[in-house]
Amino acid sequence: QVQLVESGGGLVQPGGSTGLACSTRGFIYGYTAIGWFRQAPGKEREVVSCINSNNYRTYYADSVKDRFTIVLDRAKNTMFLRMNSLKEEDTAVYYCAADLNPPRPANLYGDIYCPQGDYMGQGTQVTVSS
Repeated sequence: QVQLVESGGGLVQPGGSTGLACSTRGFIYGYTAIGWFRQAPGKEREVVSCINSNNYRTYYADSVKDRFTIVLDRAKNTMFLRMNSLKEEDTAVYYCAADLNPPRPANLYGDIYCPQGDYMGQGTQVTVSS
């Protein structure tokens, strides 16, 4: 059974750091795209960061570039998102997502395919507040 399980997050002060982990279970043959989304209250879901599972090239949304780091540890079947210099506008529910279907052209960000969200975790809250 394919499953994504997030952990981490919580309440962080502005300027602080935290990390998220996503355990990927059941992806026996790998995935065609994997990454992180977030959704803030009253806003649409947005792509945060994605990583190519073959060459480990990465994509970051402009809003998180140079502050967030995505890491894929295939040996541990886990994807991580390290978040530094957090801002109040980073407050959101963060989801990890992965696809098994072929990548969609509409999901090409630079030269990285981000997932459509065929499979998503349950979400984990990150709140940045003093």
